[in-house]
Amino acid sequence: MDFLTIAEIFEDMQKTRSRLILIDHLVILFKTTPVNIIKQVIYLLQGKLSLAYEGVELGLGEKLTIKAIAESSGRSVKEVEDKYGIVGDLGETAKEIAKFKYQKTLLSEQITVERVFLTFEKIAKSTGSLSQIIKLRLVSSLLNDATPLESKYIIKFLLGTLRLGIAEYSIIDALSIASTGNKINRKKIEETYNVYTDLGTIAEILFKKNLEGLNELQITPLKPIRPMLAERITDPTEALKKTNGAIACEFKLDGERVQIHKDGSEIQLFSRSLEKITNHYPDIVEVIKKYQIHKCILEAEIVSFDLESKKIQPFQELMHRKRKHNINDVLLKYPVKVFLFDILYLEGDNLTKYEYTKRRKILESIVSENKHNTIALVNQIVSSKLNQIENFFRKAKEAGCEGLMLKQLDSKYRAGAREFLWMKLKKEYDNRIGDSLDLTVIGALLGKGKRTGYYGALLLAVYDKNSDTFQSVCKVGTGFSDRDLELIYNELKNYVVEEKYYNVNSSMKMDIWFNPKLVLEIRASEITISPSHTAAYGIIRKNFGLALRFPKYSRKIRFDKKPEDSTTSSELIELYKRQVKQNKF
Repeated sequence: MDFLTIAEIFEDMQKTRSRLILIDHLVILFKTTPVNIIKQVIYLLQGKLSLAYEGVELGLGEKLTIKAIAESSGRSVKEVEDKYGIVGDLGETAKEIAKFKYQKTLLSEQITVERVFLTFEKIAKSTGSLSQIIKLRLVSSLLNDATPLESKYIIKFLLGTLRLGIAEYSIIDALSIASTGNKINRKKIEETYNVYTDLGTIAEILFKKNLEGLNELQITPLKPIRPMLAERITDPTEALKKTNGAIACEFKLDGERVQIHKDGSEIQLFSRSLEKITNHYPDIVEVIKKYQIHKCILEAEIVSFDLESKKIQPFQELMHRKRKHNINDVLLKYPVKVFLFDILYLEGDNLTKYEYTKRRKILESIVSENKHNTIALVNQIVSSKLNQIENFFRKAKEAGCEGLMLKQLDSKYRAGAREFLWMKLKKEYDNRIGDSLDLTVIGALLGKGKRTGYYGALLLAVYDKNSDTFQSVCKVGTGFSDRDLELIYNELKNYVVEEKYYNVNSSMKMDIWFNPKLVLEIRASEITISPSHTAAYGIIRKNFGLALRFPKYSRKIRFDKKPEDSTTSSELIELYKRQVKQNKF
């Protein structure tokens, strides 16, 4: 398949702000793609070479890319740098320079998707003292034969700046239409994706074996599962009304949610967003290796833990574990503890089909058989009495926890679902909102005075799944330390775009716009009707949206969350309705 076909579709996608038109482009692409390369095309659309959790990186920097553009075009490095300074984007720079190449190869080879993908894989695998030279030659060889448009997207992919903004939900919709002729079948595809998070393989099977073929994709160790999520509640009585009798109450820890996969001697840890984080916790890996289990998938919360006081430390302490180098230096300085709260798979048995009480008993037996100070069960009681739940809630707060997780005893594990089978009751529940919100940064105002050189205020958004848009809900400029301002600025500079991103829905005027990527935890006093913000626009009141009053940054960047995992517009609506109901009494 010609790479130019994909490049042209990519170009059309970047010109539209309509999700429906984007899906139409994807449907055409999927229908015209040979089955043997549909997996590679899906990965390219997602801006990666393989599954996100495999962590394959190209390791190509701007300097090397500029050299490759210069070498393939016959221009000097300075000429390319000067053009880059004017254009501001290396992909566009490669496109413009390729229009006026000084030299052309005598025998050019066709640029196919297969060739591009194979070359990218060779680049990713190149290591050692000669790796930079090898990468330079590989990139140059592609650019020698590429058209200007192909050059643009080859460079954008290599630098990780493709940013087509295609959400997983849009790909699933397009796959359903292209492979079955009906969008209604997306439910089966999404259910499969929740337990087998590889859209490339799912697409390949869909076009080879139709929907029925997806049944062969089951929960498998070393392949992360989309986590089951909890709905917010503002009072424990609300949880008791939704269950028949007793409910399981667990400490809600302020740490990093993790899936622990064991397959023989191989151990892998995955974050909530399915990123592989095994290298952050080598001490945990060593403990799990000793477990008398061959295959399992465990769910846990990792917290920073003070060994002397035996107390849980703030979430920010875990950030020291994010280092890519010299991790052993921080193991002793920043110890952790693992609190297990669920088990999804054991020795070939898919446990998600079992009720929660049975999974908990299995988990208890595993912990008792594999005792270790680093790993424990999360604290739990089972009760139907309000006073007992409230007392347990106070104990959770005293222990440094966020609140409680309340789980219905007969609940099966619903991967990727957010339902009232699981509920979260956080320590702010006596406030009007009752919880912090996870919001995505979409824009910023430049800082003044002490904040010159940083951002003075950030525009934040909720996510609307139905329209695949990020809808503005507040501007926040408080709660930031000098360190926070620097850290957030350095993170956001990777996502600056020239104009408002295609799936950002906001009428606010900003100095800077961003590709929606960074998620921050925000607290606020209440939710109000807003004539300016677009969150849940027209749902509560015609021509009005919802906004947060007195929003404040809570000193937590949610690196473990994708932007699509942000607080949703439907959640915001529900929180507002509960707030209104409380105010009536």
